[in-house]
Amino acid sequence: MRWKAMRKNLLSFISFAVMIAVLIVVLKIIDWLPIMVEKGIMRKYSSVEEVRLKLDIRDIYVPSYFPQRFTWPPSEILAQSKPFIAIVMEFRDIEKGDIALIISQAASPDFVPQTKIKILQIREKVNYNLKGRDAILEVGVCKNDEPCSQILWDEGKYRIYIVMKSTPFDLIKIADSMIQ
Repeated sequence: MRWKAMRKNLLSFISFAVMIAVLIVVLKIIDWLPIMVEKGIMRKYSSVEEVRLKLDIRDIYVPSYFPQRFTWPPSEILAQSKPFIAIVMEFRDIEKGDIALIISQAASPDFVPQTKIKILQIREKVNYNLKGRDAILEVGVCKNDEPCSQILWDEGKYRIYIVMKSTPFDLIKIADSMIQ
């Protein structure tokens, strides 16, 4: 009698464990389903190369000048190929650990990335000649009166937007280095 009760309990435990495993597999499949069905929607990627390969995007603008105070590779990369190409790269300040540089490119002039850096007060806005391109440079302050600057310009079919917690000097060097 005791053996039957133990056997019944063991079978119940095994069937419970199998059900949990099946449930986990089903939830994983449901999580991956939107990515498989609709390739190209905005999602995270681990590297610039992964974006190139998975979304077949050839022109990804990455600076050749990169201040040492920022982490490389980007701490986060978001990209999409539908309904239009858009890439957002975030970089952390090595000392502070917070997001201090965001570079985005989009094949739509209306795309504005939801950035973690917001200029609260623009103190100066100027048209700037960036290696023959018409750019708009804005200088101001973010929260805690921290200096911030941003620049945007059109490069071929893309609008490039860079925002940085800093004065505009490094920002302009970064932007200059992105143009061949």
